Amino acid sequence: MDTIEQVAEFMRSNGLLLVTAESCTAGLIAATLGDIPGAGKLLDCAFVTYSVDAKQRNLAVQDSTLQQYNLTSEEVAREMAQGALRNTRANLAISNTGVVDDTDSSIPAGTQCFAWVFRLPGTGKGEGGALKVFSEKCVFQGDRTQIREASAHYALGRIPHYFAKL
Repeated sequence: MDTIEQVAEFMRSNGLLLVTAESCTAGLIAATLGDIPGAGKLLDCAFVTYSVDAKQRNLAVQDSTLQQYNLTSEEVAREMAQGALRNTRANLAISNTGVVDDTDSSIPAGTQCFAWVFRLPGTGKGEGGALKVFSEKCVFQGDRTQIREASAHYALGRIPHYFAKL
């Protein structure tokens, strides 16, 4: 997808309602979608969970996952997205966790982990559908603002790619 407007149209035409669970993007994924007219029909809510405590309290990220895989990991991103989806009426969650500065020598600046979780339609009355989970790790170049903006656009731009895999 070339533009956020095209992503928004894709979401509208496929009945997608988004919740985000964001760490280093600090709400920028939701805000980017929020710039589109009619975004209220595309975005249910956004969780900005910068601290580890907030990720655990609000998104049910497990301490064992953090210990085993690190905060900047696809595993944590997947738990963040699943936790956000559980707490909303959305049928799509996007999460992001990563590093934008050179604060951790073991993880290069610009490393971003994402997850996209789709709630499939239920099979019976009142049943929530199964979850389909996708994740990936990317490394973006630039300063902290450039990395955050690139991350937000990337996260939204991948929606059609993963939707096609359902």
